[in-house]
Amino acid sequence: MDTNELIKKVRKIEIKTRGLSKHIFSGEYQSAFKGRGMSFSEVRDYAYGDDVRNIDWNVTARTGEPFVKVFEEERELTVMLLVDLSKSAMFGTQSNFKSEIITELAAVMAFSAINNNDKVGAILFTDKIEKYIPPGKGKTNTLRIIRELINHEVESDGTDLNKALEYLNNVQKKRAIVFVLSDYMTDGYETALTVAARRHDIVGMQIYDERETELPNVGLIHVRDAETGKTRMLDTSSKVVREKYASWFAEHTETFRQLFAKTGGDSLRINTEEDYVKELLRFFKQRGR
Repeated sequence: MDTNELIKKVRKIEIKTRGLSKHIFSGEYQSAFKGRGMSFSEVRDYAYGDDVRNIDWNVTARTGEPFVKVFEEERELTVMLLVDLSKSAMFGTQSNFKSEIITELAAVMAFSAINNNDKVGAILFTDKIEKYIPPGKGKTNTLRIIRELINHEVESDGTDLNKALEYLNNVQKKRAIVFVLSDYMTDGYETALTVAARRHDIVGMQIYDERETELPNVGLIHVRDAETGKTRMLDTSSKVVREKYASWFAEHTETFRQLFAKTGGDSLRINTEEDYVKELLRFFKQRGR
């Protein structure tokens, strides 16, 4: 992609998503995430009724008297975007590819964050870490993230969400709001998700195409796995074949939901052909209650 075309695409996404973030999501983002983080402030003498889990055992041991840690609300948050760039995201049967919606959603989250003076960073991944953009403030940093999402030349086709979450756990020591944007056509990430959810506020965002939920009845078709390159013939006229596929997709989606619920995270699903504004507003308002 040449520079002029890239600038036009970045500008187009900026105009659309920055407007949404400023005029629609700003208040909802703040109520949903502000004040949920706590940072260490000081230690003081233990008082009756204090939570024993906050006892600072090191200070207590040195002084011989019980002391507790005092925490205060974090006024500045860090938002991390974990973005799936694998080949399966380059799929769309109507007007949008999954990757296009993922980019727009990432931009909305990023602009919502900077509108509230928070930092934003990104981890772009396939089955490897493609790009790490450290958290930073301001429009320039956000536009850099958008440019990378549009123009980054991926080095691999597969998906390894486990590796992305492990990388997050290693580089992001401070608590963050983490949006994981993917189609979740992968598994084996439960352990890394559990570890990440202990420190961070995790939100899983599954982006899917309606055609992925069930097979059309169009007879024999060749299908190709975008990530592995493997092909096979399917007889979509068979009701059994269609039912098995629909069941597989439903189970895959339910696994995604259950894993995030089990680890204490939130999750939402975005259809590429539906208005994601409504879904995001519903999600933000539900969290802000």
